[in-house]
Amino acid sequence: MPRFRRLTVVAGGLALVAALSGCSTTVHLEPASHANDPACAEVSVLLPDAVGELDRVWTDAQATGAWGDPTVVLRCGVEPPAPSTEVCTTIGSVDWLVLDQEEERQRLVTYGRDPAIEVIIRRGESLDFRTVIESLSTSIQSGLAPATARCTDRVPTTDDSAAG
Repeated sequence: MPRFRRLTVVAGGLALVAALSGCSTTVHLEPASHANDPACAEVSVLLPDAVGELDRVWTDAQATGAWGDPTVVLRCGVEPPAPSTEVCTTIGSVDWLVLDQEEERQRLVTYGRDPAIEVIIRRGESLDFRTVIESLSTSIQSGLAPATARCTDRVPTTDDSAAG
């Protein structure tokens, strides 16, 4: 093989290795217990490429999504929550129970949907909680199963307080 051709093949191989190593890594997540529900497949194909300023990263679990490193994680197929005294709010026409307000994370689960969707947002990041949930709700709403229950006590939003 002529020297020029060998250099071209080697350069091509190095370019391919460089391109592949520049690909993002895959985030390991545990799938929810009902991740194989067909409704989760509907939701999965609707997940946005970005949430706020966070780009989507790939995951290795069925019916999941992640954004950032991951700062935001979504799992479809979690057990639907029973009626609760937890804060329930409607964001993007989807009802969410606001759970586990911990120092390190904020967890939400759709209310009145089966299968339910869980979103975990890592605290301490400079992102707007409401924008993240609004973006996800708007993106996945058409793939969600119809609501069978609604929040009864709603958290007032700026839109609600302006109307009242």
